[in-house]
Amino acid sequence: MAISFYSEELSFTLPQKRNRAKWLLSVARSEGRKAGNIQYVFVSDQKILEINQEYLKHDYFTDIITFPYEEGDILSGDIFISVDTVRSNAVEYNQTFEDELDRVISHGLLHLLGYDDQTEFQQKQMRLKEDECLASRSLYLHP
Repeated sequence: MAISFYSEELSFTLPQKRNRAKWLLSVARSEGRKAGNIQYVFVSDQKILEINQEYLKHDYFTDIITFPYEEGDILSGDIFISVDTVRSNAVEYNQTFEDELDRVISHGLLHLLGYDDQTEFQQKQMRLKEDECLASRSLYLHP
């Protein structure tokens, strides 16, 4: 049972991995769930486009793709995050890279927890949950 972080085909190291894992485990617990094996994989725009085309048959860039592998009440999955898109979104939304990255990291976990963002209502609910996650991270992450 673990949350792990990797990078694939790019040089990226996530700071405070252990503390981020504790933060995410606390989010899962707050939803009444336990984390199994959750892997975050940080990739380039090109790699996320390839994953999107191959597995989801979508021909566009995105910041995150989540593949859930639930087993009962245990959360497991692979979460691919495009560092390139997160970086450009941070500029577009006038956020720091770290804040935007943590929003996307929590977004992936929220998908594993069953939250969706297909409709406008779901998108608003997802944003509220992301905000809650970001508010709780200060208990685990230090500047």
